[in-house]
Amino acid sequence: MRIFLTGASGCIGHYLTEALIQETEHEIFLLVRDPHKLKIDYQNCDRVNILQGDLREIERYQDLLLTIDTAILAATAWGGSESKEINITKNIDLINLLSPEVCQQIIYFSTASILDRQNNLLPEAGQLGTDYISTKYQCFEKLSELEIASKITAVFPTLVLGGDDNKPLSHISGGLPEVVKWIDLIRWLKADGSFHFIHARDIALVILYLIENPPQNSASDQIKKIVLGNRAITVNDAITEICNHLNRRIYFRIPLSIWLANFFIKVFRIQMDDWSRFSLDYRHFTYQDPVNPNSFNLKCYCPNLTEVMKVAGISSKIN
Repeated sequence: MRIFLTGASGCIGHYLTEALIQETEHEIFLLVRDPHKLKIDYQNCDRVNILQGDLREIERYQDLLLTIDTAILAATAWGGSESKEINITKNIDLINLLSPEVCQQIIYFSTASILDRQNNLLPEAGQLGTDYISTKYQCFEKLSELEIASKITAVFPTLVLGGDDNKPLSHISGGLPEVVKWIDLIRWLKADGSFHFIHARDIALVILYLIENPPQNSASDQIKKIVLGNRAITVNDAITEICNHLNRRIYFRIPLSIWLANFFIKVFRIQMDDWSRFSLDYRHFTYQDPVNPNSFNLKCYCPNLTEVMKVAGISSKIN
């Protein structure tokens, strides 16, 4: 099988590339702007083909794309002027360059932020979302219009954790040291909210499974949708689990109400964009039927926050 991957230099991309090298025999084509950003050992694998280039020049590879069996689209722009071009236009262009007769599956990376609690599109994500979120919303709306739409599997990662000496940290994992730093204050607070998370290595395990076992179309939706995440966890339970790992006891908690949060925002003149304010009010970013390796009878690398802290090298502390 010939696999084309964009976004290999990112956190998820590193785990995907490593898994494809170590656990498959497929021929791999990596589109990367700067090969020096690839920290994993790919030079000793003759199945890996590095295509040094930009997604904005995807037409350069149109002949190759006609021969691709599976395309994994993980490249993204996180904000700024290139967001619309990269996240919408060039991803659509790439999909249109694939052969409907040859290509077996397109795995397109979106974000769970554009979905509501019933896994339908969340209108506020399109209206109020950041450049990254709103362009992901707009791109997903266009997917069903494409000739090859029936081959598309859209995956929606929830909060992504991951990164080590050979892989870049995800945005969330990059903030873990700050959580530890402030845990002696955070542990006294109670907040109303819940979320899902998933480690990038577990995402890679799911993607490997999907490559070999393309999901079937549902009766009501041409584009196959898969939310990637472990079970939902409340903010309070997350704090408790982290405190248990760090050997910090919780004696009581002070409710942090929305009213109090808005008070602090106003008093300290905290700048919040429209999406941040919406998120503060929405609070429960949960989804139906989240998928992780356990969903396919595979072992999860990080099924809980305790394991996340361990693999991140955050050891328990004793008071």
